[in-house]
Amino acid sequence: MAEAPECPDCQRINEVLARVGDRWSVLIVISLSRYETLRFNELKRHLGISQRMLSLTLKELERDGLVSRTYHAVIPPKVEYSLTELGKSFREPVKVLGKWALDNLAAIDSARADYDITNELAAKAG
Repeated sequence: MAEAPECPDCQRINEVLARVGDRWSVLIVISLSRYETLRFNELKRHLGISQRMLSLTLKELERDGLVSRTYHAVIPPKVEYSLTELGKSFREPVKVLGKWALDNLAAIDSARADYDITNELAAKAG
């Protein structure tokens, strides 16, 4: 597939946004920003995420250089996660995104309710 001349970097941007733009990645970055270092089960408990999804997301964030994983050879084994320098550079955009979400919850809820009512009426009429 040829790149569009208007956006030669769109493919690469898409790859990055696919990782850092998904909800679990954003929520993990927010949690690690707040608490600095968390164990796997602490993250799982904070986020209400399944074990499988947390594991997959952490591996991808680690692969992309945003999260570091530290294994402590104790009994029971202890694994901790924290943001790398690259991950820390992502804190501010994530903070802004999170604030926007919180600031606009009521407007989004209202828009959803209006949309649902409109579509429900159209379905009944149709």
